[in-house]
Amino acid sequence: MEHFVLSTEIISGEDSLEYLKSLEAKTLCIVTDKIMIQIGAVRRITDILEAMNVTYKIFDSVEANPSLETVYTGLYYIMENRPGALIAIGGGSVIDAAKAMIYFCIKTKEMLIDKSRIDKPKFIAIPTTSGTGSEVTSYSVITDNKCRRKVPLSDKIMLPDVALLDPMLTISVPQNVTADTGMDVITHALEACVSTQRTLLSTMYAEKALKIAFETLLKVYNDGKNINARGRMHEASCMAGVSFTNAGLGINHSLAHTLGAHFHLSHGRANAILLPKVVAYNSGLMDRKLDAYGEIYGKIAIDIGIQVTNLEEAVKAFVMLLERFNEMLGIPLKLRDMGIERDIYFEAVPQMAQDALKDMCTLSNPRKVTIEILTKLLELIY
Repeated sequence: MEHFVLSTEIISGEDSLEYLKSLEAKTLCIVTDKIMIQIGAVRRITDILEAMNVTYKIFDSVEANPSLETVYTGLYYIMENRPGALIAIGGGSVIDAAKAMIYFCIKTKEMLIDKSRIDKPKFIAIPTTSGTGSEVTSYSVITDNKCRRKVPLSDKIMLPDVALLDPMLTISVPQNVTADTGMDVITHALEACVSTQRTLLSTMYAEKALKIAFETLLKVYNDGKNINARGRMHEASCMAGVSFTNAGLGINHSLAHTLGAHFHLSHGRANAILLPKVVAYNSGLMDRKLDAYGEIYGKIAIDIGIQVTNLEEAVKAFVMLLERFNEMLGIPLKLRDMGIERDIYFEAVPQMAQDALKDMCTLSNPRKVTIEILTKLLELIY
């Protein structure tokens, strides 16, 4: 039996924020960060709300890689204001933080009153980067700074009711962020394609997201004002999110989570650096014996335009393409090129391998892994 869920209403296009005019809630909370305030992105929302005489409060304290402390602060903020709707506007960190706030809010109430009496605020996610797909997933990743680890959460409570995909909100995204988040899209889609929980429908979304991303990412990177390309990457990110929330991910994300927690790397950049090595391992190429999952990678490579007929050669060419993509996007191939000290890194490797093995994303990786394998992958990327 295959299971596929798509329950978020998705509205895409330059006029997608017009949806907010149909909101019936009279009290509303906006979760965002200070950059979104500074560049005027939040003003586009508040102008609409003020014209409708909607009362709103703004929580703008979300940081990159949002911490448990920030989530708890936002939780109290939401419980105090009791909004009829919650809008998250920002990158994946902002949307993930808002999702975790809703999760803990509902779970706290469930301990006090009957579930039938709990009203969940209407949840609207407005992404301003094209990468995480968080606007259509039931996942959230929060950082536990005390334990130096990322905590993935998964619960349908966190699934946004509405996703608004306005490409104009991505125009001001810096080139390096465009690169990192774009490689996050590719990583999401690739991992969903080979996940042990993949279905025909999840694969369909993942393959389409990959095709668009490989056609479009470099265009957006080289010309951030290309609104058509921005819109296509926004939709590719959303499609990849739909895919992996149904299919799951793999060790690329497990390892990226722990790298980000220990060394404060951008999540998309950590994914990008890991991706060629993880594909080589998961395909069997690293062991010089292509397996069934290797054949999937090979077919993906041919589908995106790599012109070889032998699947093993296709996988080899695909790994090289991923490395070349990183170079063209200004992403280092090795962690040492990012200024991470060797002794400090290798001292952290055993704990990172342990954390990655326990990460929920590891469960749906196509090949079984051990501490030794995860350790080797972490060593190879340094």
